[in-house]
Amino acid sequence: MSASLPNALSRALRSFFADHLPRVRGMSPHTVRSYRDAFVLLLRFLAERRGHAVVELDLQDLTPEDVLAFLDHLETDRRNSAVTRNARLAAIHAFARHVAASHPEHLELCQRILAVPFKRARHRVVEYLEADEIRALLDAPDHTTPDGRRDRALLLALFNTGARVQEILDLRPCDLQLVRPLQVRLRGKGRKERLCPLWPQTAEILRALLAEHGVDPAATQPLFRNHRGEPLTRFGVRYLLRKHARVAQPVAPTLATRRVHPHALRHTTAVQLLQAGVDLVTIKSAMGHSNIATTERYLHARPASEQAAEFTAAFAAGEVAADPPALDTRSATTA
Repeated sequence: MSASLPNALSRALRSFFADHLPRVRGMSPHTVRSYRDAFVLLLRFLAERRGHAVVELDLQDLTPEDVLAFLDHLETDRRNSAVTRNARLAAIHAFARHVAASHPEHLELCQRILAVPFKRARHRVVEYLEADEIRALLDAPDHTTPDGRRDRALLLALFNTGARVQEILDLRPCDLQLVRPLQVRLRGKGRKERLCPLWPQTAEILRALLAEHGVDPAATQPLFRNHRGEPLTRFGVRYLLRKHARVAQPVAPTLATRRVHPHALRHTTAVQLLQAGVDLVTIKSAMGHSNIATTERYLHARPASEQAAEFTAAFAAGEVAADPPALDTRSATTA
């Protein structure tokens, strides 16, 4: 076989990513990128396993035994969870269905790949922040600096809306309604849109952020950017959260034992809504969950103290982090 000529695998991958996923299935760019990342890992694994270069691989190099070995590699060598394993397998299954339809001569191989089962995943305990922890985290950014004011707006927007980190990163000034009724338009999984109310102080901080940077409220570019003027990434937000969690530890020492990540803020919002007496159906809609069972995970969360109950009441009234005090300990690193 000449490595310079497209083979069945390369042709199938090209049509899968260029046509099938975006045009036929209507997958979002985020889903396409997730599937792409899965195949980057898979192709590298297969090339090493076969002793070939990636460009020499063909469909016959993708067997059910190879898929099982790849999934084991994800869990054993890369330390991925069963949830991540299943997400990678979903991408492979989608590709196998596409190949079965476009290359019927490989139908038997595709059927065997589709028979590789998903693994039962252990449900993690919902990780959320307690009242003193979220207060300290929201107060941590240095609001005397431009980056600190951006970070304060970012953290408050995440906590106020309970949005997924990518939903906040995709937020544009034109998605904000900063006159009553105060709200923001979020674009979630499956390109579903939802409106989320904003607290008055969140709207005020976002309004100030737009004014400080001279941003047109009708602009369609991402709102949150790093100090180089480029859109923030998920990795950048995770870095900022960890940085501010370290700054906040003298105020809330328990943050040292927490896994502070963007989804922890999302879980915190859902828990506070539940503790404020909001019904599950409303929380499901606010969080953008596709299944009520996802929302029911929060039923096990209860206020841990009188302070938590007071914070819940403040949350329901939109009265958190209205005027955060400055902290003495600062990090000079910027994102």
